[in-house]
Amino acid sequence: MSHTVPAVPIRACAVILRDRHMCLIHRERPDGDQYSLPGGLVHPGEEVPAALARELSEELGLNLAELSSGPELRWVQDQITTRPGSKAPFRRLHLIHVLHLPPDVHHAIADTEQDAEDHTRIVWTELDRASALHLYPAVGEALSTLTGVRGQTSPAPVLLQPVTDRTFRWR
Repeated sequence: MSHTVPAVPIRACAVILRDRHMCLIHRERPDGDQYSLPGGLVHPGEEVPAALARELSEELGLNLAELSSGPELRWVQDQITTRPGSKAPFRRLHLIHVLHLPPDVHHAIADTEQDAEDHTRIVWTELDRASALHLYPAVGEALSTLTGVRGQTSPAPVLLQPVTDRTFRWR
């Protein structure tokens, strides 16, 4: 069976919550700080849940199989931007999950991004503060809809405003 590459690359990522804190990858850039949701591209033939599990393991050292509950797809966000130094459009479809961690698992997450050469810092930020940061993907406004309460029935995924050159600036 051959696997075709989707026309739009799909990125699986997660808002990882512990209490009212959120796990982010913090990059210091010349034009300002950028905070990314952990995650990455889905490989051809790979299922989205498997891709998310792989990425969270590679970046954070987090093993989703050890958790009592898994991530839930919450938002979808389309992105078409231009990146500095390139005129070609940069396209992604972000599938953004929410994952509530039990308190004992928080310490199992790495302090630095494990698959980055520069070992970028992993930070825990208060959820209310995180919504005002320069986030990738641009989920700041959507974060206000999270209650942080476990066990609630999750809403159907919601299509967020697209990420465009008018709404997002690369740093």
